[in-house]
Amino acid sequence: MMSQIPPEFIVKIDYDTCRRCRRCVMNCSFGCMQFRDRVVPDHKKCVACHRCVTFCPESAISITKNELTYKDSANWLPETRQNILKQAETGGILLTGMGNPRPYQILWDHMLIDACQVTNPSIDPLREPMELRTFLGRKPNRLEFTRDGNDEIELSTELQPQVKLDVPIVFAAMSYGAISLNAHRALAMAAKNSGTLMNTGEGGIHKDLNSYTDNIVVQVASGRFGVTSEYLNSSAMVEIKIGQGAKPGIGGHLPGEKVGEDISKTRMIPVGTDALSPAPHHDIYSIEDLSQLIYAIKEATDYTKPVSVKISAVHNVAAIASGIVRAGADAVTIDGFRGGTGASPMVIRDNVGIPIELALAAVDQRLRDEGIRNNASILCAGSIRNSGDVAKAIALGADAVVIGTAALVAMGCRVCQKCYTGNCAWGIATQKPELVRRLDPQVGAERLSNLVTAWGYELQEILGSLGVNSIESLRGSRERLRGIDLDEQTLKLLGIKPAGIGQ
Repeated sequence: MMSQIPPEFIVKIDYDTCRRCRRCVMNCSFGCMQFRDRVVPDHKKCVACHRCVTFCPESAISITKNELTYKDSANWLPETRQNILKQAETGGILLTGMGNPRPYQILWDHMLIDACQVTNPSIDPLREPMELRTFLGRKPNRLEFTRDGNDEIELSTELQPQVKLDVPIVFAAMSYGAISLNAHRALAMAAKNSGTLMNTGEGGIHKDLNSYTDNIVVQVASGRFGVTSEYLNSSAMVEIKIGQGAKPGIGGHLPGEKVGEDISKTRMIPVGTDALSPAPHHDIYSIEDLSQLIYAIKEATDYTKPVSVKISAVHNVAAIASGIVRAGADAVTIDGFRGGTGASPMVIRDNVGIPIELALAAVDQRLRDEGIRNNASILCAGSIRNSGDVAKAIALGADAVVIGTAALVAMGCRVCQKCYTGNCAWGIATQKPELVRRLDPQVGAERLSNLVTAWGYELQEILGSLGVNSIESLRGSRERLRGIDLDEQTLKLLGIKPAGIGQ
């Protein structure tokens, strides 16, 4: 069958400036660039990863969207027709990577942060003490103190295990297999440098990361890949994965062609076999079952590590989170429908789930209403794009945010959404040795650390403008938010007032 799918992008080469060095041919991992007497692009293979554009020494390459492919239609968009053609030729499910790209309303962009005018705005928030540190874990409702024999005051309340974050930003769960070992190394090094955490995802932990265990969250998913007592104890925190924002109700699948020798050892599965982790855990059919797993993990780690549960943002997320907290979890991670992924059916990613802003507000309010908000920390994930999003998430009730796509972009990702092919030109979402080595872990870690540092400075500026000196003072303070261009129902769900309304 001859393909009728037109190219999505057009590659243009300025042959007057091209020196025929073939660097673009060597850098293209999708086979788009070929060399005959000169560089000749195969437009149909271009995914706009921009590797060739970035490394062309003469800046002779440009990539443009193929705008003249289809006749205009407000209903039958070019993407819709392109997808129909693909399925007509393959008969298969359309796969995609990264997060939901559809133009749904981004609620972060319709929230404004209040400022302090006449009370205590900061003079210089970058030089004054601004506390970005926070702690993840179960908090007591009150503290009790006693005096010892020397009349010294001592804390008598027994505190549950806590994890200290120097900044309220955590690197998201991305498994070894979905991303390369060099990407995992970069995330681990950056987490240590920045005083925060990286999450191994559901693929186990490679032996090369054993020295970073104080800055690692290990994940327990339905496949139980690499899960041992040693694995659970090689961490600062343990996370049980129930759901993921990009594919609620869908499990994980690492194709067998990605399962090489190292991944085989780390995941404890045979080389070349598909790594399937279905949506349901084989031993969890109720909140009581989840509670048993939570306390089994606490027993295995001698009650020294907080246990978190990750869920996707769905319509009854508040009730689910309440049950999770009552089941004994020390933290809840909520992942919204814009969250990234290495591979997901496009129809699930683009149509299932709800925005993280609404889910976060609902969960925080439900836990407050039930008087159990202090029993667990809330982590917010699902397309946190900048420090403004971080501040708004914390004001809506999050203790910290989780970044995945932003972290990958910092390392070089161009969001071409072809992670599932394993051909990542930037050495991130691939296991091919010739591509993996393109990512220098040291450079990746430096770029990630710079991103966290920059966002930290901006958070200090925001705190200064609010007249507060700690991130904890902003948590759950929805009075500092105002909505703009949001309908009354959305404002009510978010628990914020419209812009222009005072106290």
